[in-house]
Amino acid sequence: MTKVIDPRLVKISTRTEVNIKRSLPHAALKRIGAWVFLDHFGPTVQVDGMVVAAHPHSGLQTVTWPFAGVVDHRDSVGSSQVIRAGQLNLMTAGRGVAHSEKSQPVGDQLHAVQLWIALPDLERNRDASFEHFGDLPMLELGSLTARIFIGELNGARSPARVFSPLLGAELRLSTGAPETVPLRPDWEYGLLVVRGSALVNGTLVSPDQLAYLEPGEARQLELEATGSDDLLAVLLGGEPFAEQIVMWWNFIGRTAEEIVEMRELWNARDPRFGEVIDEVGGWIPAPDLPNATLRAR
Repeated sequence: MTKVIDPRLVKISTRTEVNIKRSLPHAALKRIGAWVFLDHFGPTVQVDGMVVAAHPHSGLQTVTWPFAGVVDHRDSVGSSQVIRAGQLNLMTAGRGVAHSEKSQPVGDQLHAVQLWIALPDLERNRDASFEHFGDLPMLELGSLTARIFIGELNGARSPARVFSPLLGAELRLSTGAPETVPLRPDWEYGLLVVRGSALVNGTLVSPDQLAYLEPGEARQLELEATGSDDLLAVLLGGEPFAEQIVMWWNFIGRTAEEIVEMRELWNARDPRFGEVIDEVGGWIPAPDLPNATLRAR
C-alpha cells in the first residue's frame, strides 16, 4: 500500500515570504535511500526573496533543483555559479564546506526543491567539491518525460557523482495519459507531487504530498495525472541506507559528540569550513543545541 505523507510548513527568515514545505525528514519517514532532506519552496512571485548568508555543511551532499527562477551560489571552494530551471548544483560537503545562496530578480517566479544526500562513512571526510550541470539526460516513456539529475533511469544516466545507489528525476506527464515507469524492486522510492495531482499505483496524491513505496512494494510506478494541470513531480529512489546517522542543523555525523564538535568549530570560524566571498556578506552562527541528547537513527 502506497503511503502518502503531508509536508510540514517551515518558516525560515533567510527565505522571506517563501513558503517551505518539508517532506524529509518526517515523523513518518526519515529517509529514502541516502536522501535525508527534502524542502520544496515556492512558487512565489517574490523572485528575490531568498538571501542565505554563509553557512556550513558536513557529512552530506546538497542538491539544488529549480523549476523557475535564478539563484546565485557561492562557496568556500571558490565556486561562483548561477543556476536556472533544469540545471543541477551538486555540492559535496565532505568534512566541511560553507556556502551562500541569493535568488536573483529574474523571471516572474521562484520555485525549487533542495535536497541532501547522506554520505556513507567511507566518503564523509573527503575534501569538499562542487559541480554544476546544465545539460542533463532526458528520457521519454510515452507521454511522460523525465529529466534525470541524479543516478540512472531506464538507461538514461546523470553525470553527477554520488556515493550511494540513488535516483533523482523530474517527471512531467500530461493529464489523461497514464504511463509506467520501471522501478528496482529492492529499492525504496518517493514521488513528490509539485503541481497537479496523480494516481500513484492507484493511490491519489495531491499537490505537495509525497507518495512513498517501500522496498519490494512495486516493480513499476503506474502514474496518471488526474488534475486540471499537467503533472510535475520529483521521483527519488535509492537502495536502503543501512548506516545510522545523527543529523542536526546543517551537519550529519555518526555521534552526538561529532555534531557538538562541528558546531563549535563553525562558530569558532575554524578554517576547515573555509571562507565565502559573495555579495551577501556575514555568516550564520549555529544555533544552541537542544536539551535532549542527539541520537543516531
